[in-house]
Amino acid sequence: MNTMEINKLVAGVCGSLLAFLLISMLAHSIYDTHSDEVAYSIEVEETGGEEAVEEEVDIAAVMAEADAASGEKVFRKCAACHKLDGSDGVGPHLNGVVNREIASVGGFNYSGALTSLEGNWDAEQLYGFLEDPKGYAPGTAMAFAGLKKSSDRADVIAYLESNP
Repeated sequence: MNTMEINKLVAGVCGSLLAFLLISMLAHSIYDTHSDEVAYSIEVEETGGEEAVEEEVDIAAVMAEADAASGEKVFRKCAACHKLDGSDGVGPHLNGVVNREIASVGGFNYSGALTSLEGNWDAEQLYGFLEDPKGYAPGTAMAFAGLKKSSDRADVIAYLESNP
């Protein structure tokens, strides 16, 4: 390869880079991507700064309609970590958990978030915990996101009640 061919090769690469630079500058002059100006806005009705009010759930009424058979199906999500045979897995066993004292399974190493809670796992406590474990007990080691449907939470509690 002689010097003339090397010069042609270098000129071709530099010319290509120059073409890409010019195209980029042209595109940026046409399309402004760094502006704070909104090109298209959607009108949204003002709420007047009111806080979103959470719905009060009548847990007794929800529990009255609970179905343990459906709860068994929903419990499969829990079965990855919890067992109902009296042995602990990743999480403590859940035999007799309804009305049992919180964080009371002997030999299981609970997180500080659960040991700091007082009381028993009654239907209301379980309902709140199953909805959002990390929101109910911030700092809990339980990685489960929670059960979003109210009927699913009630069904699981009914299923757990049927497994003393």
